[in-house]
Amino acid sequence: MYRFFVEPSQIQGKRIVITGNDFNHIKNVLRMKQGEEIAVSDGVTGREYRCGIEEYTEREVVCTLRFIKEDGVELPAKVYLFQGLPKADKMELIVQKAVELGVYEIIPVAAKRCVVKLDEKKAASRVNRWQSIAEAAAKQSRRGVIPVVHSVMSMKEACAYARDMGVKIIPYELAEDMRHTKEIIESVRPGESVAVFIGPEGGFEESEIEEAVAAGIEPVTLGRRILRTETAGFTVLSWLMYQLETP
Repeated sequence: MYRFFVEPSQIQGKRIVITGNDFNHIKNVLRMKQGEEIAVSDGVTGREYRCGIEEYTEREVVCTLRFIKEDGVELPAKVYLFQGLPKADKMELIVQKAVELGVYEIIPVAAKRCVVKLDEKKAASRVNRWQSIAEAAAKQSRRGVIPVVHSVMSMKEACAYARDMGVKIIPYELAEDMRHTKEIIESVRPGESVAVFIGPEGGFEESEIEEAVAAGIEPVTLGRRILRTETAGFTVLSWLMYQLETP
C-alpha cells in the first residue's frame, strides 16, 4: 500500500487532502483511481490514516477516512543521533539508514576534526537535502513520523541540547569495558530519550570528550575494533532497536 505524509491541517475530520508533489505522484505517476486505498500520516503523532480516494480537484487529491491504525511502528524510546559531519555523501547514507533504524531526530555536529567545513548558506542547503532524504526513508520504511534533521550545531550547542535526555553516550576509542556498554544499552526503557554522539572520521578530540563528560554524556566502547563513523552509528542504533523491540 502506498503511504504519504501530510501536514496535520490537511486532516480535516474524515476529509483528508493531499497536495504538492504527492498530488502529482498519485494522479499522474501512480494513476490511482477513485475508491483505491492509501495510507496517510501527519508525520507527528505516528498514527496511520487509512483512506480512500474520493476525487481529484485541480490541485488536490480529496480522500475520505476509513479507519485509523495505530500499530506501534515507532521505537518506544526517542533516540537522538548527534552525528559528527563526515566527508562526501556519507551523511546522506547515515540519515537514510538511521531513519530506517528508528531514530527520532538527527543533529549534525561540527566537531573539531570534521574535514567538511560548511558556511551558513551551504549548511542550510545540505540540511534541506538531508531532510528530504529523511522523509523518503520514512515513507519507504513505513514510519509514522518524519525524523527532523536539525541545523548544524557546535559541540557546545549539541551538549546543551542533550542536557535533559535520560541516557547519553559517546563511543570513544579509549573507553573500555564492553560489559558496561551492554549494561547501559539494556538500561534504556520505553519513554526515555537517548542521546548518541558519534564522531567524524577523525573521532572526537580529547577536549570534546571532556566537554561531553562534563555535560553528563558517558564514554563507551563499541568493541575491540575501530569502526567507521557510519558503522558506529548504525551499530548503536541497531543495539537500541533490538533492546527496545525485544519482548
